[in-house]
Amino acid sequence: MGTLGKAVYTIGFWIRETGQALDRLGCSLQGNHSFREHLSRHRTIMNVFDKAPAVDKDVFIAPGASVIGDVQVGRGSSIWYGCVLRGDVNSIHIGTGTNIQDNSLVHVAKTNLSGKVLPTIIGDNVTVGHSAVLHGCTVEDEAFVGMGATLLDGSYVEKHAMVAAGALVRQNTRIPCGEVWGGNPAKFLRKLTEEEMAFISQSALNYTNLAKVHAAENGKGFDEIEFEKMLRKKFANRDEEYDSMLGVVRETPPELILPDNVMPSDNKLAKTA
Repeated sequence: MGTLGKAVYTIGFWIRETGQALDRLGCSLQGNHSFREHLSRHRTIMNVFDKAPAVDKDVFIAPGASVIGDVQVGRGSSIWYGCVLRGDVNSIHIGTGTNIQDNSLVHVAKTNLSGKVLPTIIGDNVTVGHSAVLHGCTVEDEAFVGMGATLLDGSYVEKHAMVAAGALVRQNTRIPCGEVWGGNPAKFLRKLTEEEMAFISQSALNYTNLAKVHAAENGKGFDEIEFEKMLRKKFANRDEEYDSMLGVVRETPPELILPDNVMPSDNKLAKTA
């Protein structure tokens, strides 16, 4: 970003700050009758000056996640709730079909003690478990990083390798293909079986499909959500034993009484709704 770009950015920042200052002034004049609406500054996708994320249109980024700076995310990948991907002093590259699960942190290193430039590179169809920390490392295609694992600067996880949950992979450690490493510090435990390798690929596919469900749910408007709540309330299956414990007597509308072997058709559902 050049001098002109920074000047325009600064002007825009002060215009926004002025608007918030006017809002605070108006609230103070209204006294006890004022209603103050707190503005959240959180942005799911945020640039750092000229470093802007490049995210494919088919990527699911959950509300509450943060993708910041020089970050590339490939098609079909998913960034789940509470994750932080911060590419400020270096770059982060995530391939296709990869899932970064809830509360995980991905960061980079501008340099380290050996003078190496350390971006974070995560390949295709990789599963990164909940609350994992990846810092200036490389994870190849179809690898698996367990929940709560930590990968430090310069660590390298080869294809079809697995880092066990809670493991600490020290700097510049290389985990070969087809091996399971775990512990603190992480050490070789055993070889992966063919079934476990297949599970890694299936896990990535499962999260890709699950991300589509969450993306659709998060994309619903208020009216659609309220309408679905009404339908669920009307067509919900009643548990007679539970109702009897509460002393609740429910009268089922005649239009909802169907034989056990008959499913309601789309037309009937539409008319009832």
